[in-house]
Amino acid sequence: MSKSILYCGAIAIVAFLLYLGSTGLVDETEPLFAEAGRGMFVSGDWITPYYNGETRFDKPPLIYWGMALGYHVLGVNTWAVRLPSALGAIALTFLSFYTALRFQKAGAWLVPGILSFNLYSLAWGRTGVSDMLLSAGMGCGLLCFFWGYAVPDKHQTPPSIWRFPSPWYVGCAVSLALAVLAKGPVGFVLPGLIIFVFLLYVGEFKNVIQEMGIIWVKLIFLAIAVPWFILIIQRHSDYVETFFGYHNLERFSTVVSNHPGPIYYYLITLLVLFIPWSIYVPGAIANTQFWRRRFWSKQSRVEQLPIFSFFWVAIIFVFFSVASTKLPSYILPLIPAATLLVSHYWGEAKNSTSMFISIIINVIFVFILAIAFWLSPQFIDVDVAVADLPQVIASSGIPLRGGLIWFICGLFILFFLRKKQQWRWIIWTNLITFILFFLLVLIPTTFLMDSVRQLPLRKLATSIVEFKQPQEEILMLGFRKPSLVFYTEYNIKMLRTKDSFQEHLQTLKENSVANNTVLIVTYTDKLDNFELEQKNYELLDQQGIYLLLRLNNV
Repeated sequence: MSKSILYCGAIAIVAFLLYLGSTGLVDETEPLFAEAGRGMFVSGDWITPYYNGETRFDKPPLIYWGMALGYHVLGVNTWAVRLPSALGAIALTFLSFYTALRFQKAGAWLVPGILSFNLYSLAWGRTGVSDMLLSAGMGCGLLCFFWGYAVPDKHQTPPSIWRFPSPWYVGCAVSLALAVLAKGPVGFVLPGLIIFVFLLYVGEFKNVIQEMGIIWVKLIFLAIAVPWFILIIQRHSDYVETFFGYHNLERFSTVVSNHPGPIYYYLITLLVLFIPWSIYVPGAIANTQFWRRRFWSKQSRVEQLPIFSFFWVAIIFVFFSVASTKLPSYILPLIPAATLLVSHYWGEAKNSTSMFISIIINVIFVFILAIAFWLSPQFIDVDVAVADLPQVIASSGIPLRGGLIWFICGLFILFFLRKKQQWRWIIWTNLITFILFFLLVLIPTTFLMDSVRQLPLRKLATSIVEFKQPQEEILMLGFRKPSLVFYTEYNIKMLRTKDSFQEHLQTLKENSVANNTVLIVTYTDKLDNFELEQKNYELLDQQGIYLLLRLNNV
């Protein structure tokens, strides 16, 4: 067991803690969460989240609480911002590995690597947003349920809906409650649907409802999940409409924030963001033979993890595919189950036709990745903030390095493909390659993009703090960079159009503000758009394309 812990710990630490806070916040989403968490830390108000002087009802408070606690321990920095997501990802990795060792055995040692080293887990496990906490809460809740289902507590009283649940069912209730506090009702609705369909499928619904002590499970869940919602609704009457209405029901039924997508949207995102493991998902699903209900109903509970994982993947995938609003992060919670399926598929080491086809597709994709990385500077769009971004990336050597890593991976896969006895090494080749890709390509790319895109904003934030006079308002014209709010710790008025800018200046005049100057943050090419050349302004600082101006005689 000590070797298992060391192995899983080493993988999780490298994936989720290495250089975690060494780069700045990434606009636009991450700073919104970071600033709301900082607001709680500074004010001591752990009920209402605020950003830029306004309530932020987009998400429940778990991520803000985690960040605020991080600020208490580590100070106000990006390590504290991202640590809750990283710890959630690590907890999920350990429990998934432990579950695979107990119920799957075959391929269990692949679980930490596959679950940690994919673009889905790395992107959201290293970012200060609520998605990984939702995935961890849902994932740990579902895994705890399966433990309680497969390993009943022999010391329990006779089955009854009133019996006190086993520790695993308690863990399920607590985890799902935390998932709700991370992102709302979806943290309970989807896991509940998965468990319900699974139990109906294997014919155990009535038995398990009594075994788990459903009354106590509900009470534990409600005791954790509900109090904050009661407090926030009592304090803010518009919370129900804003959060439950707009951010939940409307996101499912209509397109919100201009995030549409076709019905096959998640086929593409799963293929790309879970590469190369996504190539084996269809074969792994077929390997469960999910259509054989009678077969699975006769299996012992400890052998039903594959079919449980299938329903976990299928229900989340279908649910969000039919939803109107689509974002890549929405199906993040199915990644643990997809990992269990793929690892089990490889653990059984069936030299089948489907496996051979999957490996061939694997080889093709790997060589496509190699070519794509070599040619990537030619396909990078011009970035407003970094006009010469393609040249910067090309001169860094990162595209060549990435292409070479995947090209060598393809050669090794072809070498092992020759003999069926060596096929088991192909999945390990993918894993080792992805770890090298993470260390030698993704991490350097993160540092490079931070230096050319986010560092100028952090320098500008320092200048804002230095130049700002008491009661002087800060305006951001023509763009939106929430990181400036976090780094300056000032509220910033963000105005998109010339008309809104003129109206705001007129309001300041009418209100006879105490200070007749304002600070303005804008792009160099926005001077004409906002007619700033015609006004009496003073250039205080310039960082890249970003300007800090003082507008006099407002």
